[in-house]
Amino acid sequence: MKEIVKYSHCFVCGDKHEHGLKAKFYFDGTKAITEIVASKEFEGYRGIYHGGIISSLLDEVMIKAILAQDKYVVTAEMTVRFVAPVRVGERVRLTGEIIKNKGRIFHAIGEAKGPDGQVYATATGKYIEARPELKEILMQIDD
Repeated sequence: MKEIVKYSHCFVCGDKHEHGLKAKFYFDGTKAITEIVASKEFEGYRGIYHGGIISSLLDEVMIKAILAQDKYVVTAEMTVRFVAPVRVGERVRLTGEIIKNKGRIFHAIGEAKGPDGQVYATATGKYIEARPELKEILMQIDD
């Protein structure tokens, strides 16, 4: 699997973001994939990983599926369905894949699962390919 390009200061994937998740994303030819351990640092309720962090990871894994195709996009719309709580300390595997592309618009799906196959959350997203002036900014992946 090939690691997908990252911006070093991104909250989700950046390795230089002081308070970030530092998630590494890989592409298997079809899907973007990452695994994280739900840390207490991002706890919502006691012992429960924050849903906003799961949402951020789902957004990123869907974007990474598109980015793996050398398309720079921004999020236009996203829907998350929470199925079960993620407990602090649990390992979570997230996947994202493109399901439809028409012109500059990409539709993707994402999923967060536990090692036993438990589905924690699913997502759908709509992404717009960046116009040249924005793409130039987005392609500045590191400073």
